[in-house]
Amino acid sequence: MLGVALATIALAAGGHAAAAERPPIAWDAIPFPAKRKREMTSYSKRHYGSSHYGLHNPKVIVEHLTESSTYRPVWSMFAQDVADSELHELPGVCSHFVIDQNGKIHQLVPISLMCRHTVGLNWTSIGIEHVGFNPSDVLGRAKVMRASLRLTNWLRCREGIELKNVIGHNESLKSPYHHERVARLRGQTHDDFPTSSMRKYRAALRKLTC
Repeated sequence: MLGVALATIALAAGGHAAAAERPPIAWDAIPFPAKRKREMTSYSKRHYGSSHYGLHNPKVIVEHLTESSTYRPVWSMFAQDVADSELHELPGVCSHFVIDQNGKIHQLVPISLMCRHTVGLNWTSIGIEHVGFNPSDVLGRAKVMRASLRLTNWLRCREGIELKNVIGHNESLKSPYHHERVARLRGQTHDDFPTSSMRKYRAALRKLTC
């Protein structure tokens, strides 16, 4: 039944009958001033060996869960630009997009800027957060799943990203693009969107066209 539901959502989001169109996106930018760009440049040099803050020709889209029940605290956390509680680094963590529980898509950062959302992949990935705690908060909610598929499909078509490189955060270490210079972080990942959930997500995404 879940497979049928996902297929229905995929067709409603565009399906084989339509090209990938930009979904409605609310621009809700977090501050990304010169200071944060300098911090991102330093981070990039430490972790990837390249001194820049821009995101050029991304090859990966990473799906995340916010581990929160609402959107606004997520925006506030990303906007603060303080050292994160897990790795204690600057700039502060962020993702390019956040999808709320009502299916509304918020864009917080231009795709042209690097965000800290996935260790080892920030240099070449677009981050999409979903408000919720479990993959079922996305896969099991039609509005959220529809919005997520439309956004992801538009991005992968626009940037030429292969379906297999649309991954969950938990799959980050398996990505051929994973690159981390800091030894202690080479095995670091999170448990959101494991392969079992992403197989269902990619199966629905495969039904959409560019």
